This record gives sequence, structure tokens and C-alpha cells, in this order.
Amino acid sequence: MRTPAINSKVIATLPIFCCVMLACGFVWAVRQPAWTMPLVLGVIAGGLVDLDNGLTGRVQNIVLTALAFSFSSLLVQTMLGTGLPFIVTMTALTFLFTVLGALGLRYRTIAFGALAVATYTTLAYAPQTPWFLNPLLILCGTLLYSSVTLCLHVVFPHRPVQDSMAAAFAELGGYFDAKAAFFDPDEAEWLEDGPRLALARQNTAVINAFNQCRSALFYRMRGQHRHPRTARMLRLYFIAQDVHERISSTHADYRELAESLKNTDLIFRIHRLLELQGQACRDVASSLRADMPYAYSARLQRAMMGCQQSLRVHARSRQADQAEQADQAEQGGRADQLHALQRLMDNLAGIDYQLSHIESAADAAFGENSDKTRITAQEQDGPLLHALRALRGQLNMRSPVFRHAVRLSLVVALSCTVVELLHLNLGYWILLTALFVCQPNYSATRSRVNQRIGGTIAGVLVGSVVPWFTPTVETKLGIIVLTTTLFFLMRNYKYSWSTFFITIQALTSLSLMGVDIYAAMPVRIIDTITGAAIAWAAVHFLWPDWRYLSLPASASASIASNGAYLERIISQLENGVDDDVAYRSVRRLAHEKAAALSSAISDMSSQPGRHSPQMQGAGLNLLKTSYALIGYISALGAYRSQIAQEARQEASAAGQPPQTQPSPAAPEAAAAPQAPEAQAFTPLFFDTARQTAQLLQALPGLDDSAFAAASERIQSGVRALRARVQGRRPNSVLWQQLSLITRQLAPCRQMLKSMTLPGEAGPTAPLQKP
Repeated sequence: MRTPAINSKVIATLPIFCCVMLACGFVWAVRQPAWTMPLVLGVIAGGLVDLDNGLTGRVQNIVLTALAFSFSSLLVQTMLGTGLPFIVTMTALTFLFTVLGALGLRYRTIAFGALAVATYTTLAYAPQTPWFLNPLLILCGTLLYSSVTLCLHVVFPHRPVQDSMAAAFAELGGYFDAKAAFFDPDEAEWLEDGPRLALARQNTAVINAFNQCRSALFYRMRGQHRHPRTARMLRLYFIAQDVHERISSTHADYRELAESLKNTDLIFRIHRLLELQGQACRDVASSLRADMPYAYSARLQRAMMGCQQSLRVHARSRQADQAEQADQAEQGGRADQLHALQRLMDNLAGIDYQLSHIESAADAAFGENSDKTRITAQEQDGPLLHALRALRGQLNMRSPVFRHAVRLSLVVALSCTVVELLHLNLGYWILLTALFVCQPNYSATRSRVNQRIGGTIAGVLVGSVVPWFTPTVETKLGIIVLTTTLFFLMRNYKYSWSTFFITIQALTSLSLMGVDIYAAMPVRIIDTITGAAIAWAAVHFLWPDWRYLSLPASASASIASNGAYLERIISQLENGVDDDVAYRSVRRLAHEKAAALSSAISDMSSQPGRHSPQMQGAGLNLLKTSYALIGYISALGAYRSQIAQEARQEASAAGQPPQTQPSPAAPEAAAAPQAPEAQAFTPLFFDTARQTAQLLQALPGLDDSAFAAASERIQSGVRALRARVQGRRPNSVLWQQLSLITRQLAPCRQMLKSMTLPGEAGPTAPLQKP
């Protein structure tokens, strides 16, 4: 079934709109407006635990959700009004449900939803209603939402993965824009500052989008039969990964390149070409959202051809300069830079080939059981009994989940104690606010505090005039439908706006229960401020995350993963190119560790005064060095498929205008007949490259003498390789990239040392001596 061209936000909001409409219609039909709040809260709780999955997985989620919500709501309903037993019950539930989050995404989502339902039960409580009514209505609202989403999944089973793929291509377009900033000749002196950090942030966004896309694909590939739409999305996912590896490649020092090209049109053409390729990625995203075929831009094709022509002119000019140049060292430098430009253009041509053939490549058939088409989920939820056994490793203060469970339990205990001791009417808004505002991360909590308070005050001000325009039950129910829908629409984009709409919805629901909302308005503001203050104090004083933020550990993991990535590339260059799941996994891990390092440094920057300026400066420098390193390694990875083709070509083509014919991403065997002069180069290259990869993996655990000895062996190998290039382009490419990689060894080592505190050491790894 072809998905209609409906905006993804509309499809995502459709279930909540239909469910709230049905709930309000039911309330209006039975003349029980007081039932509105528990029913709608149940629908909201169902929306909070909605997870993308296959049909069987969704049914399993519904069963687990119904059991968890029933247990939570009935237990809290029974304990309400008992004082200390209620406080102990809520505290124990909070700790239990938060710790269960360590079992995986499914259990973490359902557990938080159950905790939210426990709080919703306190808000909807009315002494005059039967004890079972509110839990039953909340459960009915949840099951209503689950049923509607199940029906929507049957109608649009592949829409979530299509939207995830669109988001991945959109973020990829942003990465092209960030990379284009490196080809601005007027900014050459500042390339290591703003542009490098902006590229790191955008790479994190790309990796997060890829992870979401991979998870959506994983859930739809676990069955025996692979739907053609799923196969198409899988192909697009692989294309996006290949494009990302190519565009994240670094072939030269960008500052030197921009300085040498600042008076040519070539650098401006490359800048424009990158922007157009970024726009092409966004066009792919738009076509996916509209479910329309992507049309390759003729303007992009002309820009590609113009770049190639400009490079040929530039190459001829360089060759003429070299013929007149007496300085051999300068000649070699110009030749190396020309080779770097040729590789850059090869990469851009490869991206252009992928974009121009994206429709035919995405529709191509491939084997369902091939290792090349297998993917793994970032976080797989295994059987519950197996997960519970693994939970024991989380029960210590080193675990961020355990720390947050203890912290949140104390927050809930304090909130409930304040309400019980002061006998506050509607006081459990304090509990609700504290529960939703308190996040494991300090900066995230601080942001939510400000947005929650601002959204609540604005919602109360607007809500105060709503009764003047909604005097009837029907109009109030309409306001509830509208505000609940807008709450869900905005909750993933702007938290303050979602708080604004849910505040109006809550006040309207209270008016349907017979509560005087003018008396409730100031209480709502005071409760919100109180709950937000409790949450902020908890993350600030109770085991704040900056005490456990180990930047050296994050940096060590990032550098070690780069070493593993390089080692896998070397193995493929030696034994044959194959984009199998092992290669894609090690590449993904390298980018994820780099994203984790970027996130750690971002958290550190948001907490001024908590870390020394020396530590923060070293972290930022290491982040830039780490992304430079992964760029140089990615260039080798992107170059794998050209090795066999170029190894068969003789050095007679050296000095001619660059050949930038794109090569598809299909694997090629790397082994090829080599000329005698290359036979001396190849063994030394593999030996030196493998030593470099091993040094990167062992770098955090080495002392100064071991690092100096290993680094000297590698540098000696690089110097020996330079003499054995023999003018062959494949050899020159391999030597240049390895030289760029080895330049980062000493900076990485120095910055790791500057970040490591006394008595703290990064993970160690054995260094294999040659």
C-alpha cells in the first residue's frame, strides 16, 4: 500500500486527536463530565509509552503497559489518604520503576509511564467516586490510544521508518552545510574554532538520526519476510551511511588548503557544490515525506561538471609551476596537495553518483539473508528474566540509572511529604512537576525548570479567560481536544509550549470536575514553582552529574574506537573490500563515541565553574583533534573501493588532469597485480598502519616511554614509506592519509595527559610490538 502524502507530524498527532475526540464524545454521551480528566490522562499516558515496533512487538507492549498501569494505579488509589504508607509506596514505586529503566528502551518507557499514571491517579482522585473508577478510566484511556495506534500501524506500517529515513537525510544535509564552511577562503584562520565545533555538533545529530532509523528498520526486519518498502528503506539507509563516510572524510589540512586556493575559483566551486549536495539530501528527505520519487537536480550536475573542469585547469597550472620550480620539497608539497584535491573530487563525484542513482539503487533487489544487509539495533530489549539478571550490575552509585533512581525517589518522597503535612488541595501538582522536570542531566533539568515555569504562568493567564468563551460542557470538551492535541504536537519540539497547552487543558478538566479554577490558578503556579525548585535542588545537590563526568574516559573511548575503525579498514585494504555488518558496526561505534565525547564536553560547558578552564580547554582541543582524526580515517574508508581500480593503473597517468569518474559503492577486491616498485611499499604500509591502529587503541594506558618508542617506530615507517611511493597515485594516497593520521598521535596523547587527573587513568589496552 502506498503511503499517502500526509505530513508526518499530522500522522503522529492523528491518534491523540482521535482518542481524545472519542473520550470526550463518550463523556458527553453518558453525561459524566467529571470522567473527562482520568480518561484523557489515560490517553496521554498511552501516548507517552508509544514505541515504534512491528505488529507483534506492539501487541506485547500493550500487554505489558496494561499490566504495569493497572498495578501502579490500583496501588496508589488504595494508599491515597493514608499518610506515611502512601509516601513510602510512592517512593518505592519511583525507585523500582526508575531502576527498571536500565533493562532497555521498552522497559524504561513503560516504567516511566507507570510512574506518570501513579501521579495521574492522585490528580484525578475524588472522594465521592468508587475506588476502582479512576484506575479503570485511566486504563480505558490507555487502551483506547493503544488500539488506535495499532490500527494506524496496520494502515501505515512503514511510515515511521520512512519518516526516520527522511530525518536522517535532512540531518545529513546539515552536515554538508557545516562541511562547506571549511571551504570559505576568508575564514581560513578560524577553521579550527567555530566550524570544527559546529561540524562536531552536526555529526552528533546525524548519528542520532541514523540510530533512530536503524532501530526502526531493525523492528521490521526480524520476521522471515522482508517487505519491499522495508528493503527500499534499508537500501536508502546504506546509501546515507556511504554518503556520510564520504563527506566526513578529510584529505588535507583545511587551513593550508584554503590558504593556497583562496585566489582561485576552485575553492568557491567546491563550497557551492557542497551546499548543493546538502540541498539534494534535504530534497531526498522531502521526497520521502511526500512519498514521491526524488528528482536529481540538473543544476547539481552542472556544478559537479564545473568543479571537475576547474580542477583540471588548476592541475595544469600546478604542473606548469612545478616544471619551473627548482625547490624539490616545494614541488613535492604541491604534488601532494594536488593528489589531495583529486581525492576530494573523487569523493564528491562518488556522492554525486549516489544522489543521481538513488532511486534505481534504492529499488535494486538484494539477498535477504546476506551479512551485507543485516543490521543490529543500538539497544535490543531481551527477555525479561535475562534482563533482570543483568540488573544487578546497575545497583551501585557508579551507575547513572541507579543514582537517578535514588535522587528521583527522594524528590517524590519530599513532594508527597509536603503535600501530606500541609494538607494541600490539588497539591500533587508539585509531585507531577517535580517528576517531569527532574532529569538525569543537570543542564536538561535547568532548561526544563525555566520552560515549565514560563509555560505554566502563560497557560494560567490564558486559561483564566477561557471560561468566558467556553461556558458550556461541549465547548470545554472542544478546548480539551484542541489543547491535548497541541500538547502532543509540541512536546518533542518546544517544552514550554507543550506546558502552556497542558496547563489550559488541566484547568479546563478541573472545571468539568466542579473545581473553582480561579481558586486553582494561583495554586497551580505555586505548585509548579515548588516542584521545579525541588527538582533543581535535587540535581544540583544530590550526586550531580558533573561529579561523575569522566571526560578522560570519554576521550579515551573515542580515540580507541578510531583505532579499531582504522584497523578494520586496513584489514579490508589488505584482504578485500566488503561493507559487511562488522565494518559498518565499527564505523558506527567510532562516530558514536565521538558524539559521546561531544556531548560530554557540551555538558561540561553548560556547567561553568564546575570544571577547571584547563580541563575545558583540553576537552575542546581534543574534540577538534578527534574529529580531524576520524575524518582522515574515513577518507581511507571511502577510498577502499577505488584501491583495486587504481592499483591496476600504471604511474604513467601521474601528472595528467584528474580522473574523477565516480565509482559505485559496490565492494571490489582490493588485491590486484602490483608493479615491482609497489611491492616494497605495500608490506611496510600495512605494518605501519596496523601499528598506528594498535597505538590508538592502547594510547590511554601507555606511559611516556612506551608511547615515545611506539611513536618513533611509526614515524620511521612513515618516512620510509615516503621514499617508496615511486610516484604512484595509490601509494601516494595511502601514504598521505597515514601521514595525516600519525600527525594526530602526539596531540591526542598530550591532551589526554592534560585531562587525566591524579590517580585517574583511562582504560588500558595491550600494545602489540612489531
